[in-house]
Amino acid sequence: MPRDPLIGLVGKPSAGKSSTLNSLTDASSKVGNFPFTTIDPQRAIGYLQIDCACTRYNLTDKCKPNYGSCDNGRRSVPIELLDVAGLVPGAHEGKGLGNKFLDDLRHADALIHVVDASGTTDAEGKATRGYDPSVDIAWLRSEIVAWIRGNLMTKWGSIKRRHIAVKATAVETLQNQFSGYGSTSAVVARTLDKLGLKEPLEEWSDETIDRVVNAFTDEKFPTVIALNKIDHPDADKNIAKIAKQQDPNSIVLCSAISEIFLRKMAKQGYIRYTEGSEFVDTREDLIADGDPDGGGLKELDEKNRNRIENLKDMVLYRFGSTGVVHVLTKAAEILGLVPVFPVRNIATFGSGGVGEGMGSNKGVFRDCVLVKKGSTVGDVARKVMGDAPIAYIEGAGGLRVAEDQLVAVGKNDILSFKVGK
Repeated sequence: MPRDPLIGLVGKPSAGKSSTLNSLTDASSKVGNFPFTTIDPQRAIGYLQIDCACTRYNLTDKCKPNYGSCDNGRRSVPIELLDVAGLVPGAHEGKGLGNKFLDDLRHADALIHVVDASGTTDAEGKATRGYDPSVDIAWLRSEIVAWIRGNLMTKWGSIKRRHIAVKATAVETLQNQFSGYGSTSAVVARTLDKLGLKEPLEEWSDETIDRVVNAFTDEKFPTVIALNKIDHPDADKNIAKIAKQQDPNSIVLCSAISEIFLRKMAKQGYIRYTEGSEFVDTREDLIADGDPDGGGLKELDEKNRNRIENLKDMVLYRFGSTGVVHVLTKAAEILGLVPVFPVRNIATFGSGGVGEGMGSNKGVFRDCVLVKKGSTVGDVARKVMGDAPIAYIEGAGGLRVAEDQLVAVGKNDILSFKVGK
């Protein structure tokens, strides 16, 4: 199954980006077929949690994904992640890994900016105290804007002359310039629609160009702000300040190191923990709840017992979870991703032929793809089937579905593609 879109993780050194990436790609606690988690040194597979279609038909016990897992209707769907390394002030001027950083970043559909909310690392990731992490959020965006604006302004004169000569629209001219950032005409059109500009492109002032570049940056690189290290005592005041400056819907509070620790302890049999949960059970907890065997868990030593109790108090009970699972959920939300379930047999939701019944051990809803909001049934067909000729497409209930119909959660999101001319 195709695995775009691509989510980029950015963050200065020591902000916790590597820990966040590791916790997003760790499949050790899941059930199912995980053929790989690392694609290359910079790309990996994370797992987005969604509500699976199997719950609508009471088939949770039959759901067997080809990739990822489904636990009682809560499905983990593979999504590709990009580790965008080299974020330092002055990246657009080539400082640090500036040119490579920006070149990698342009491939991403959305960004997760991991920010050290504790204020214990400076702009370059060196140990300090009292640093203002809101500065990091501002300069990441300023680096992207400066990069795009700089590239545009170096040839603005020739861009205007060509625009007039070929009588192009503003969308056509800008897309020619922005295509290198992974843009599409639709992204440029949405950018200009939101600005509602009246003057023609050849008359744009420097101020108007700034507005266009800023709006394009927001449209092309929607960003989740992952405020990491929330268990640090200095984090509260920094979180409060950032919450006043940024859209609250773009912020996720998290502790990546806590999530990694909990998964490790669960894997080793010391605790009972489900990723993303606010609950942790130890052997002592389960015995106190009436299980004389303590769930078969191992006895914790004093050091780890104290660490888990502190983690419960400082993270789980205060914030409801470590927040790591919600980071990908928020990224999917700002992209408006829709899970679509391609099946071969629309009657049984299986991957085989007519003879495959509901009770087949081959399972149902084997595949799931993520498509962007506004995608049509035809877009899904091309994503799943490539250039194969499609005779017709069936939706749930066996009804034929037109290619121009939109897909959404619960609407045209279970599809069977019939090949032929």
